[in-house]
Amino acid sequence: MTSITKTRKNCRRTLLFTVILFICTQNFAQGTADWRLEKMPVDLETDYALSALPPHLRNDAIVYLLDPQKGYYVGRQGSNGYICFLTRTEWEWSEYRNDLCAPISYDAEGARTIFPVYMDVAAMRASGKYQAAQIRDSIIHGINTGVYRAPAKPGISYMLAPVMRVYPGGPDIKEPITISMPHYMLYAPYLTEENARYKRGTAGLMLANPDNSILGDGKGPFGYIIIPASETEDATIVEDGKDLLKRLVAYKAYFKTETGSQHHHGTAAKN
Repeated sequence: MTSITKTRKNCRRTLLFTVILFICTQNFAQGTADWRLEKMPVDLETDYALSALPPHLRNDAIVYLLDPQKGYYVGRQGSNGYICFLTRTEWEWSEYRNDLCAPISYDAEGARTIFPVYMDVAAMRASGKYQAAQIRDSIIHGINTGVYRAPAKPGISYMLAPVMRVYPGGPDIKEPITISMPHYMLYAPYLTEENARYKRGTAGLMLANPDNSILGDGKGPFGYIIIPASETEDATIVEDGKDLLKRLVAYKAYFKTETGSQHHHGTAAKN
């Protein structure tokens, strides 16, 4: 083999390797390029997170804020066992978005068992080292191996904010909406759709458990029974939160409520 032929073959190999490397890099970049979230102003993030709770629980609740480059950190200490924060990434959907934002709070049991999932998801996303699908697979593995556990006793999560930006259904729905639907969530680990209604064809309970869609019906440890705020309570929440809503809309236009939309990012019992 002549030196010219060898040189040509080496050039082809080098070119092929470069092309493969470029394609792999591009594919990885497409999965991670939008991983970084914008830091919300601390005062706005704090007030918005606290709006998840009833007013009498806010003063002594722990507030977690999000550092887009590190994950959640304690922005304010508390003493009553309740925590609140803004959800920015939903791992079940296996995608990164910059326009998801919903205040949520947990009692001590939820803080102990459910919040660690949010903590780990936020830290993995903030690192920039993981594609969204890798985060989903990591959480699934953690559930299957007992790293993440279902609440061990009854408890409550409040989502009483006047507005939230969420997915209007399970992981098959990819486009979020902005809604006003203050509600309470009672822990219902492993509850199935079938057991959340009288019989097929009846509406049943409002069950939210996107984990079932990933792990199989009845295998999701982080299910909730949703109880919407009453009509009068809803009106009070919206009135009390009107100044907060103005601040949110001024910050990001997507916080403007879509009139008439009342859905939650879970799976309600269906006909």
